[in-house]
Amino acid sequence: MEAFKKHTGLVGPVDRVNVDTDAIIPKQFLKRIERTGFGQFLFFEWRFDNQGSVIPDFSLNQARYQGASVLISRANFGCGSSREHAPWAIQDYGFRVIIAPSYADIFYNNCFKNGILPIKLSEEQVEELFQRTAKQEGYKLTVDLENKKITDEQGVSIDFDLDEHRRQFLLQGLDDIGLTLQHEDKIAAYEAAHAARLA
Repeated sequence: MEAFKKHTGLVGPVDRVNVDTDAIIPKQFLKRIERTGFGQFLFFEWRFDNQGSVIPDFSLNQARYQGASVLISRANFGCGSSREHAPWAIQDYGFRVIIAPSYADIFYNNCFKNGILPIKLSEEQVEELFQRTAKQEGYKLTVDLENKKITDEQGVSIDFDLDEHRRQFLLQGLDDIGLTLQHEDKIAAYEAAHAARLA
């Protein structure tokens, strides 16, 4: 997994509360077992109509938000089913950071396991970021995980909290398997001793 230390990216807004995982990646696209290839289906039923034509009013379809890598949204992001395909789709689309007031627990945990940084800010702070994004085309944020700080080029500076264990996961680019493999020498020694006892 790619380590996350600092990221600067264009902000893409999805101004909705209770964005559930079926909206993030609809169930008809869950047939693949690879982690890649889901980005094209992100928010599919909001991005495309029944004939497959682009819905121009949806924010992420607008030219000014193409290439966005910082997603901002409203409360209870990632609610609904526990499908891990949701963070896969978000990451494959190009987002490295999500900023929202709150998240569903399972989705929140799955983000860290897939190299995405979900940041919790107050509703007032998120509203300010929405307003700045709307007013300034090409609005970017820099997210510094080492110092737990969000900044922009106009002087905004916002501190955010994050559990230290999760922060280290991202800083070191570790998932659960990677964390286990840090103890590979001890695992190998145990297995060798166990095999010797059975011989």
